[in-house]
Amino acid sequence: MKKIVFFFIVLITPLLFYLFFRTNSHPSLQLPIYFPEEVRKIIVDGKEKTDTVYHTIPPFRFVNQLGDTVTEKYFQDKTYVANFFFSTCPSVCPKMMSQMERVNTLIQDIPETFIISHSVNPAHDSVPVLAEYAKSIHADSKNWMLVTGKKKEIYDIAIDGYKLGVDEDVRSPGGFLHSEMFVLVDKDKRIRGYYNGTDSTQVDKLIQDIKMLRTEYEPNNTPSDLIQTHQ
Repeated sequence: MKKIVFFFIVLITPLLFYLFFRTNSHPSLQLPIYFPEEVRKIIVDGKEKTDTVYHTIPPFRFVNQLGDTVTEKYFQDKTYVANFFFSTCPSVCPKMMSQMERVNTLIQDIPETFIISHSVNPAHDSVPVLAEYAKSIHADSKNWMLVTGKKKEIYDIAIDGYKLGVDEDVRSPGGFLHSEMFVLVDKDKRIRGYYNGTDSTQVDKLIQDIKMLRTEYEPNNTPSDLIQTHQ
């Protein structure tokens, strides 16, 4: 019972944050930053200001569909979208990965923007399996990495890093539980948004937020300078 409650809490937390920021949106062009971990007072030019330290994605080490080692250093100073899946998933994964294909196509013209998809079933999803799966969803490793690794490390980064639920459960379709959320991470490794990967409307919002995030890091760009969302 405790295990189910824990999974539910981890799974629902991103949704609550999404709803909070959506209903308390600010008219500025800056996206929210999730999970403040420390708030402190600092003095700038003789004035007291609030400085907030936010949660960041921790270091990781996985292997992609080409057999290459992938660490957090690859994503240094890059924007990326993360999600979790497994190749034999019979339920939400086909919808999620179809939507992620859309994201992959539409970010081709946005520099330094990538996708990383973590398999929650590393016992089955070996490098050759991921390579074949990557072909089926048109995932070019230059922009979209499908990764595997040690099960504990994958589950740890899901729960502790991206704040998403994941678990092995024989009662679930395919034997695994995992969140369908896509996570937008900025160049400073901070979480900037959660989006239901099975919902095309929310994925449209993700694509727009990717463009918005670029304007934050490169103020000379405006959303109209970048790609247009389409079905």
